[in-house]
Amino acid sequence: MSQWGCTTAANLSCQGSVVDLRELRSRPSCCFQMGSLKTGALTSRGIEFMAHGSRIPCSRAIGRRIKKGGSQLKVVCMDYPRPELDNTLNFLEAANFSSSFKYAARPAKSLKVVIAGAGLAGLSTAKYLADAGHQPILLEARDVLGGKVAAWKDDDGDWYETGLHIFFGAYPNVQNLFGELGIDDRLQWKEHSMIFAMPNKPGQFSRFDFPEVLPAPINGIWAILRNNEMLTWPEKVKFAIGLLPAMLGGQAYVEAQDGFTVKDWMRKQGIPDRVTNEVFIAMSKALNFINPDELSMQCILIALNQFLQEKHGSKMAFLDGNPPERLCMPIVEHIRSLGGEVRLNSRIQKIELNEDGTVKRFLLGNGNVIEGDAYVFATPVDVLKLLLPNNWREIPYFKKLEKLIGVPVINVHIWFDRKLKNAYDHLLFSRSSLLSVYADMSVTCKEYYNPNQSMLELVFAPAEEWISRIDSEIFDATMKELAKLFPDEISADQSKAKVLKYHIVKTPRSVYKTVPNCEPCRPLQKSPIEGFYLAGDYTKQKYLASMEGAVLSGKLCAQAIVQDYETLVARGQRSLAETGSF
Repeated sequence: MSQWGCTTAANLSCQGSVVDLRELRSRPSCCFQMGSLKTGALTSRGIEFMAHGSRIPCSRAIGRRIKKGGSQLKVVCMDYPRPELDNTLNFLEAANFSSSFKYAARPAKSLKVVIAGAGLAGLSTAKYLADAGHQPILLEARDVLGGKVAAWKDDDGDWYETGLHIFFGAYPNVQNLFGELGIDDRLQWKEHSMIFAMPNKPGQFSRFDFPEVLPAPINGIWAILRNNEMLTWPEKVKFAIGLLPAMLGGQAYVEAQDGFTVKDWMRKQGIPDRVTNEVFIAMSKALNFINPDELSMQCILIALNQFLQEKHGSKMAFLDGNPPERLCMPIVEHIRSLGGEVRLNSRIQKIELNEDGTVKRFLLGNGNVIEGDAYVFATPVDVLKLLLPNNWREIPYFKKLEKLIGVPVINVHIWFDRKLKNAYDHLLFSRSSLLSVYADMSVTCKEYYNPNQSMLELVFAPAEEWISRIDSEIFDATMKELAKLFPDEISADQSKAKVLKYHIVKTPRSVYKTVPNCEPCRPLQKSPIEGFYLAGDYTKQKYLASMEGAVLSGKLCAQAIVQDYETLVARGQRSLAETGSF
């Protein structure tokens, strides 16, 4: 979800008549201020993350969010109670995994573990190592936490994010993490539905509603059977028959389907192409930002397995505000409370090695060096590949990483001068050729709530052909698609709802591209290099490229380090003996 290279753009600033919700007051009419665009950059030998924004000139009065210190806005959107997740097998297993760190015997000597990357994988690794009594030192290249869940505040105080992040009931390690931090109330649960736009009926939607009174998988089957707008009964029957091998064959069957794309697997099972076009194009783009002719069927089957086997597996929640503050900072505070460190603006420039090929230290971009008893890379796989020492590259464990490549994706935020009516308090599958999913964040998220205006956050995917295009082209294309979704409210020429501003965030290498036959290339968290470990959703774990996968990978990485405690202590003693530093 970022872009190669670096650009500067003009910021057209609107300072028109403004209505403050506390008092009415006039301001000077529109003026235009040209300036360089503020960007958030993550650069490592050519990979750069870029966040763009543009202001659209306006002359009409607009509603403005109350500033800090003023009276609070009343949130009128309806959130549902937290579902009963705590008694599910997956949740209990995840809770037991967490407890294994907290209640483990305290080490005689804490390990100093240096971790590169403060996304969810790195934060998770550091959190559970700290729980186990060790000293993590977490290094983040940028000045913002979160990695793929990073967000920034613009000059108006509005947030824009790296992606549209949804928390599912089928995320047991993420749900446990929220509970362990005492922030369960920061998830805003929505009704148990999946809502799809209808391209052939502009402005209309089709719903899959999961009844609360039915157990899994009956509730999911009921939701599919009750929907008669997207699939015909013969198509449903053929789809159900095609899925039988996956339902009966279990995990072994699911893993064996990695060699097929979604499109090829559907045809092999005799499932009509219309099923793929109506449902699985949208699902493929939502899961991995690519279309069914590229996505491995294993990815779809894993998602279906989790969503259908747990009653609340497919139930969705939005975070109640920006991820760096509302999710990442509580993890950081927890790490620091246990003696760990988190350092921003600490970019890894080089992995320096000992003569035996093990890690000697990390060299930072500012010239400083940092040493530890163990080292973890929790960056995206593309960044790791750029920094791999040359004499590691032919080791099969690292060489297989060549097939794992981040997929490009674009996140678009658009602020409108009015409240859009054709939007739900939920995630929406756009079923557009250019857009994946979207939500009106001014309704779904408490911090972003606005009673008078809408802010649509949209995932632009597949983005490979668009990632290098200028922001205005992406914005124009997005507006044309929105005109189809909101035909009565939005037009591409803005003759209806007016755009106040927009931000576009590009990530040229986001989650790894889950194409066929890449599963054998995913590495275990413990590398063949003594004292060197990996974390990230691309590493081996059962939730693939997701926030849940990132958090689980961090726990698995921390577990591997704890299990290697005696070896790592002995390694440190050998190093001291060799340098005479007793």
